[in-house]
Amino acid sequence: MKMAVKLVSMLCLALLFAASAFSAPQPRVPEAYLENGNFEEQPNPKFLQKTKLVGKYSLPKWEINGLVEYVSGGPQPGGMFYPVSHGTHAVRLGNDASISQTIKVKPGQLYALILGASRTCAQEEVLRISVPPQSGDVPLQTLYSLNGDVIAWGFKATSNVAKVTFHNPGVQEDPTCGPLLDAIAIREFYPPRPTRVNLVKNPSFEEGPFPIFNSSNGVLLPPQQQDLSSPLPGWIIESLKSVKFIDSKHFNVPFGLGAVELVAGRESAIAQIIRTVTNKVYNITFSVGDAKNGCHGSMLVEAFAAKDSFKVPFKSEGKGRFRTVSFKFKAIAPRTRLTFYSSYYHTRIDDYGSLCGPVLDRVIVFPVA
Repeated sequence: MKMAVKLVSMLCLALLFAASAFSAPQPRVPEAYLENGNFEEQPNPKFLQKTKLVGKYSLPKWEINGLVEYVSGGPQPGGMFYPVSHGTHAVRLGNDASISQTIKVKPGQLYALILGASRTCAQEEVLRISVPPQSGDVPLQTLYSLNGDVIAWGFKATSNVAKVTFHNPGVQEDPTCGPLLDAIAIREFYPPRPTRVNLVKNPSFEEGPFPIFNSSNGVLLPPQQQDLSSPLPGWIIESLKSVKFIDSKHFNVPFGLGAVELVAGRESAIAQIIRTVTNKVYNITFSVGDAKNGCHGSMLVEAFAAKDSFKVPFKSEGKGRFRTVSFKFKAIAPRTRLTFYSSYYHTRIDDYGSLCGPVLDRVIVFPVA
């Protein structure tokens, strides 16, 4: 009898893998820069005092408030360096400064703003992104790559227009210190749903903030974003630090087009709440590997479901390998939270300034027969 149950369970698992392999959705459109989203449409010289923009509408297609500078990438006077990797020009938001633009959207639709952003001074800097009634603070203190980071921030549209605002809420001793923005785009999502063969929504991360402009470093998903407006549909970014969304064009991804890299140890976690039946036993299967991006060493991914926890060690040689594991857990409520994080910190061997970590892909949960 036990052998028959085991065979049925293995057959179900094989069917699940086959189903997820053929049902993975493709990246959705539309996707586009915001108007003058890369800031390459230059302001009239009469509205510039050196680098300072003068006038509320001095930056083409944008509305500005406070001290906003129009700058070029590269070395700056005073020994500073601006990492503008998406084009030539960028804007820097000084103390309490902001830029905003009103865009057309679809009511009830989920979107992700994808932007190139980095800090410019040694002080702790924060970028506040708002699309009323939603707002969130993106910490920029931690640099995940030396040539500037790409960030995704999600929101759900409540009307057919939305005012997008990027604001520096900080007040630094140097009033010009503040976030540097060098490209801003938007991507539209469709909310993923669980299926009869998998209780996990968006299990293989095929719906995500795929890079719109060239981003060989992946896309950071800032912390504390809920699943109803997450830039990774279906998933919660519940950690203190960012996780990274990676795509198969620039990284080794175990399955399909997208995956998640856990880049900040236990401070970098994703979660999802799934529907379960109390006291029923479930099987959870997921894959762990490396992105073939110079991330070497002993890795350990920890997973939690109900009262159960699982540790998955992985020895990375930076060759893009992965392993798939399966565990069982018992539901203790009608809702069960799945959580994944990396136990250790890692950096790339060719760039100790760039955080990296294990890759998570294809999470499958189904009831045990």
